[in-house]
Amino acid sequence: MNEGLRRLLQLATVFAVAFAVVYFIRNGPDGLKSLFGGEPASYRPESFTLPQKAPLELDDVELLSRLNDEYARLTDAVVPSVVSIDTAGVRTERLLDGYGRQFVRPVPTQGQGSGVIVTHEGHVVTNHHVIRGQQEIQVRLHNGRVFPATLIGDDPLLDISVLKIKGEAEFRPLKFGDSSGVRRGQIVFAVGNPFGLGETITQGIISAMERSLSDTQRDLFQTDAAINPGNSGGPLVNLQGEIIGINSAIYRPDDRVNSGFQGVGFSIPSNDVRDALQAILERGRPIRGFLGVRMLDLDLDPGFRRQIGYKGPGARVVSVSAGSPAEKAGLRPSDVVVSYDGEPVDSISEMFTLVQRSRVGETVEIEVWRDGRTQSMTAVIEEARAAMPEPEESSSPGPTSRLEVADVLRKVGIVTRNPNDGRIGVTVSEILSDSLAAGNVIVGDRVVGINGMTVSSVEEFERQLVASAAAQATTLQIVRRNRAVRVTLPSLSAPE
Repeated sequence: MNEGLRRLLQLATVFAVAFAVVYFIRNGPDGLKSLFGGEPASYRPESFTLPQKAPLELDDVELLSRLNDEYARLTDAVVPSVVSIDTAGVRTERLLDGYGRQFVRPVPTQGQGSGVIVTHEGHVVTNHHVIRGQQEIQVRLHNGRVFPATLIGDDPLLDISVLKIKGEAEFRPLKFGDSSGVRRGQIVFAVGNPFGLGETITQGIISAMERSLSDTQRDLFQTDAAINPGNSGGPLVNLQGEIIGINSAIYRPDDRVNSGFQGVGFSIPSNDVRDALQAILERGRPIRGFLGVRMLDLDLDPGFRRQIGYKGPGARVVSVSAGSPAEKAGLRPSDVVVSYDGEPVDSISEMFTLVQRSRVGETVEIEVWRDGRTQSMTAVIEEARAAMPEPEESSSPGPTSRLEVADVLRKVGIVTRNPNDGRIGVTVSEILSDSLAAGNVIVGDRVVGINGMTVSSVEEFERQLVASAAAQATTLQIVRRNRAVRVTLPSLSAPE
């Protein structure tokens, strides 16, 4: 036998042995029998008996059984009134080419959220941030039918928009409940379309009340009912299926780590939503009360407290608009508002919330601290939009030229950009060194208001900032890492 044939036989033998070992490991003795022509052992079925009786009868858990049926009944009654909202639009993006020239590029955008039908005519309430800046709006009903929708009006400050479904269908609206009767601990249900998955209902309780995400927003309900992206605009309902809130936001300690639900969600109280809805449907815009004062929190000026000898809570009047309800009532600068219409005032945000909730034409009693004692006066509330005085060119304390405007912006030192996520406010992109903002404002802050007035764009931010900083101390309402922060910058005209 030559050497080549011998080596071939050795390799074949090694291969056969290795194959047999692996086959035995994987298939066992029955596999070997089958390989060599034997019959594998027949499988003998295991004997088993499944239980046929539940551990408890329904009569044993009668209360839970009834609660289970009632939850299901409530869901069946509420879900047909909740809609899914899909939006599409185009936003512009400013870019620089290789030669430093600026150009604008259109960028398609899409959004998704929830809403609730509130009239038999097909009006839908949702959040303003769900449809903000979008050109196309589609509404998907409970039965799967899809209709286009038009924007009737919105209230950005409250974060509410009203849509009208364009199409013929039988709409099942939900009734508004009275949010003033909501109590901590009561059971609630959040309904919506989280992550675009479809109709979803979660159950929880009212965890807290009178929460606020910023100084420009009214008090919110806090709930532990699971609210996730896509739930925005959906209803928070009580045990009768009434709307007691519109889900608007969730608390996220760090978007980069976890953007989902953390057990803390926020809803806009239904009484505020209903007032905004009725004003929009009747007059095309939200109607808010107007008093005509600029104010500062007392805690920001301890020297003023000592000067007037007042130690209690309140809000200081900085200026009074000419011809405003405040001037007619007799309010003066340096007055401290102690209570408004019987409600104690602890901060300017609380004061402005009370004013905005007042009805136009309503007479309110205002208690102030003046000259070492409290005094009462009455004011007749006017409509905010109609009462806003136009600035007079001759008496304007602000800068009068573009050079002065640029100089004010440089001294304040805040460079901003419009946010990409459709949220209210502007995002701080840079802080100039040796400026008023250095050390007080940080990159990444979202400025949502100036002196209690909402900011919705870079242009509006710069206009309000310049007008205020040139003549008075300026209070910025900021959202910093999902927490409301107030920063007050001194006036540029103040003595060094």
